[in-house]
Amino acid sequence: MTMLYECTLQRNCSMTPRQVAHAYAVLCTMSLAVALAFFLHGIWIVLAFSLLELACVGLALLLYARHALDRERIALTPSCLLVECVQADVRSQARLDPLWTRVLPPAAGAEGAGSGLPAGARHALITLESRGVRIQVGRFVNEATRRQVARELRHALRQVSVIR
Repeated sequence: MTMLYECTLQRNCSMTPRQVAHAYAVLCTMSLAVALAFFLHGIWIVLAFSLLELACVGLALLLYARHALDRERIALTPSCLLVECVQADVRSQARLDPLWTRVLPPAAGAEGAGSGLPAGARHALITLESRGVRIQVGRFVNEATRRQVARELRHALRQVSVIR
């Protein structure tokens, strides 16, 4: 089956979970080596603070790594619009009929200051609607990328109606 449009939207993360684990291991090694040297000289409080610091940094890196691979995938074929979302290892999937799917404009809200756009429109997600089912995508990318994806998807959905 021919793929008419495919797009993966994901966070712009500087490190993969594996790289985070390696960086944390190096940090632990260095910090504990220094703390152990102080401990051997009778200054035990440095070790206590080092362990507290490493626990806090470890928790923060764990939260970061858990969401580093979050993504949304949009795949359009002549017979199906597939939207997959992965958030913290929870995968959801929706299949929409491309002939009935439309890309909705951002929700109306209070006017934004001087922009001419509704306040919520500047940060609104892409809403796909098909036969009463609404799906929002674009939570991992910036506004400019959301606008570009919405334009491309509208164009690709028009192509489906021409093909059929």
